[in-house]
Amino acid sequence: MRNGIVLFTSDRGITPAALAVAAEERGFDTLYVPEHTHIPVRRDAAHPTGGDDLPDDRYLRTLDPWVSLATAAAVTSRIGLSTAVALPVESDPITLAKTIATLDHLSGGRVTIGAGFGWNTDELTDHHVPAGKRRTVLKEYLEAMRALWTEEEASYDGEFVSFGPSWAYPKPPQGRVPVIIGAGGGPKTMKWIAAHADGWMTTPIETDIADKAALLRKEWAEAGRDGSPDVRVLVAKKPAAEDFADWAAAGASELIWGVPDADEATVHAYLDKLAGRLGL
Repeated sequence: MRNGIVLFTSDRGITPAALAVAAEERGFDTLYVPEHTHIPVRRDAAHPTGGDDLPDDRYLRTLDPWVSLATAAAVTSRIGLSTAVALPVESDPITLAKTIATLDHLSGGRVTIGAGFGWNTDELTDHHVPAGKRRTVLKEYLEAMRALWTEEEASYDGEFVSFGPSWAYPKPPQGRVPVIIGAGGGPKTMKWIAAHADGWMTTPIETDIADKAALLRKEWAEAGRDGSPDVRVLVAKKPAAEDFADWAAAGASELIWGVPDADEATVHAYLDKLAGRLGL
């Protein structure tokens, strides 16, 4: 299994670029950053952990993910660039397709997208995304962006995205940008991933990951997809031996380890310790 790191970025602590350099030097495979455009003060949506309050104030302070990853790309040569998770439906899909394709082009094809449906429905409302239609909106955004990434004259006609024949460059160097969906691993989500995405990223509170991955592979096969889905595990606690066994049984391709939003010295020490434990 590969080993990635995720920084819950903020306007404090280590920068994404400095972290990317340190992580690449220590042998980590992928850097992940999150996305929230804003957090409405009045909020009806519950946090995924079930609490009425946000776990901490970093949700209010997240950096733009694509700018963050661009700064990381400029100072590294190998480490993968991804999101945990981005919210594509909170951007214009034509503009976002250009942004991601440009980042992928300039980084030499190192980008993957970790995308979410959006738990904060109040945030989605401000972007004119109906909460009950957010999966449909994301499906259309992904289809439209893939058209712009792969077709000489791209067009799309959907309920939420529509544009006529258009030229759009650059194209992703590998011909595609993989999309991994970060969401609770229920049957509805697994069927959606099998139809529209390239894999699954677990949530911090996920359990029974091997069983859920098996369900995803079943849906994948029934959808007639080639190969197998990419399963990535967001590690949210100190793992025990049985956790590693569960992740291996799930066929996980990558473990994603959180790093503190702290100063460079603190983060470097943390990465040294983590890399040592993982044998990097």
